[in-house]
Amino acid sequence: MKRKNKRLSFVFLTLLALAAAAGLILAAFEDNIVFFHSPTEIVKKNIRPEQRLRVGGLVEEGTVKQSGQNAITSFRVTDLTTSLTVNFKGILPDLFREGQGVVAEGHYRNGVFEAKEVLAKHDETYMPKEVADALKKSGKWKVEASTKPSD
Repeated sequence: MKRKNKRLSFVFLTLLALAAAAGLILAAFEDNIVFFHSPTEIVKKNIRPEQRLRVGGLVEEGTVKQSGQNAITSFRVTDLTTSLTVNFKGILPDLFREGQGVVAEGHYRNGVFEAKEVLAKHDETYMPKEVADALKKSGKWKVEASTKPSD
């Protein structure tokens, strides 16, 4: 093999190895790149009980219930397709209310999302495209708060 051909094959193999490594890294971080998942995505996926993730959507009207004994708040988060029960022990943010956007971080176990942290969203700026489209379709989209939904 000539020197030029050896160099070319070395460069080609190096680029191929780098592309394979980049592909493996992106595949490994696929779930961590997403800021949060919709309730529909969480129900459809096979989630391990120890896997920490975020669920985002709207707090369903009439579902917020406080347990006085152990200070657990239970509510349902919806993307207008699927609803998910969320249990949270702690103090909720001031902006938390029914019909408002929320992101909860925690674990999905036995059909219930156990939240360790709850973030209330003051507008629909960071709403996933699927939820924004569902709101528009149902006629519940707030025109004054409409901004570009995230992709």
